Amino acid sequence: MYLRTLTSILLLATASLQAQYKAEPAAALPGSVPAALAGVLDKQGTKITGANGQVVAEVWFRSAPPPAAAQKEDSVTWAGIAHGTLIGVAHFPARFADRRGNPINPGVYTMRFSYYPVNGDHQGVAPQRDFLVLSKVEEDGDPNTTPAFEALMGMSKKAAGSPHPLVFSMWKEDAAFKPGFEKMGENDWVLQVKVAGVQVAIILVGKAEG
Repeated sequence: MYLRTLTSILLLATASLQAQYKAEPAAALPGSVPAALAGVLDKQGTKITGANGQVVAEVWFRSAPPPAAAQKEDSVTWAGIAHGTLIGVAHFPARFADRRGNPINPGVYTMRFSYYPVNGDHQGVAPQRDFLVLSKVEEDGDPNTTPAFEALMGMSKKAAGSPHPLVFSMWKEDAAFKPGFEKMGENDWVLQVKVAGVQVAIILVGKAEG
């Protein structure tokens, strides 16, 4: 009887953990999104809610494929697009954080494609180098620009108010694409979604180890 009760408790605890976050269709874009950005985004977004039903994030992705560009970077899964390409927009109604614990203040942010530099500071960060870098829409309202690495880092660090940019780890998912929002590993929640027809996975909620 004791073992049966303990097993039931563990199953309930596991189910509660798995249900900590869920994805639903998002409402309209926030009014603070500049018209130029809104014009290149899908009208249908994704809303992530926590266990208490509170919205923690909303994301909208570009509707048309980005222009093709030469890219000769090792360990980058999404080849053929320029560094700094606009991928989407994210809205955080309350204070949030990326996987490194960097605080994200409430507001609306662009998400642009980047990859971490190959140096000792980033060794072991992720098996792939693809990242989405966040900047405030007030500082980044042109969807057609492709900021160079230092310029993009500067905008993101300004948004963060810290020496580290705000980033979401991501990768192009070819083999095991499964649309939706699910827990992966111990700490990460991953959104798998098609962005202008390209299958990608993005860690929206999580905690980096080490």
